[in-house]
Amino acid sequence: MCDQDHFDQDEKEYIARGLVTRKQFGMLLGAGGVTMMLPPTANAVTVKESDVTIKTPDGEADAYFVHPATGSAPGVLLWPDIFGLRPAMRQMGKRLAESGYSVLVVNPFYRSKKGQVAESASTTPIDDVRKFAQVLNEGTHMTDAKAFVGWLDQQASVAKNRKIGTQGYCMGGPIAFRTAAAVPDRVGGVASFHGGGLVRGNEPNSPHNQAAATKANFLVAIAQNDDQRSPTDKDTLKDTFAKAKLNAEIEVYEAAHGWCPPDSRVYNEALAEKAWGRLLVLYGKL
Repeated sequence: MCDQDHFDQDEKEYIARGLVTRKQFGMLLGAGGVTMMLPPTANAVTVKESDVTIKTPDGEADAYFVHPATGSAPGVLLWPDIFGLRPAMRQMGKRLAESGYSVLVVNPFYRSKKGQVAESASTTPIDDVRKFAQVLNEGTHMTDAKAFVGWLDQQASVAKNRKIGTQGYCMGGPIAFRTAAAVPDRVGGVASFHGGGLVRGNEPNSPHNQAAATKANFLVAIAQNDDQRSPTDKDTLKDTFAKAKLNAEIEVYEAAHGWCPPDSRVYNEALAEKAWGRLLVLYGKL
């Protein structure tokens, strides 16, 4: 489900190649927070932020909601990576809100544990969080997506005359794809960053086939080492979206799996900023 399993292998390779520094891999985190900050938002708007609780068919999900302080803006549903809702993801959500979006960052593991499930954020051993991810499946992806998009549409700060965007990191990539499939009339933009498991054979319920049945625009940013392990996935994605006549930007980045969140051991600021810029272009079409 998550190629973050390969972090130790990737660390040696990417340091040797000079693509990241040992400092980037070894950032110390205090109380689950981030020590590396994202670049400031250009022309940032003032935002309001709060912790919220959302009812779903399986219980109550905790989430972080941040939006422009005045008016309404397109809604965005952000699915974290396997390390879940934590300061880095909140920071990314707030930055997006400062760019003019009403952003909901969810805890996908609420069925198992509320709050921050990865005690040391992205430096938490993968075995400590894999058990939370294993509870999720296609059914939970779809029901959660409907509940979260429905909640967004109840908020005054979410523009009802604009489509909703959704983005996912790592395991959140296929969930973002399925969000579009679950609520095809509302979702207009879908982004996957180093998403794992986007292509699962040619079964109808593979995330890429479900996404192709929508009318959304897509941004798929693939990590170089993910591409090396699954070299045909990018071609399958391109062919599938082309046949569906969907606008899809699919690119392999010269970065390791997990390069976008600022607390990642393989954070690559330059390429993370490139991916962020492409995200803003995608959402500009909502």
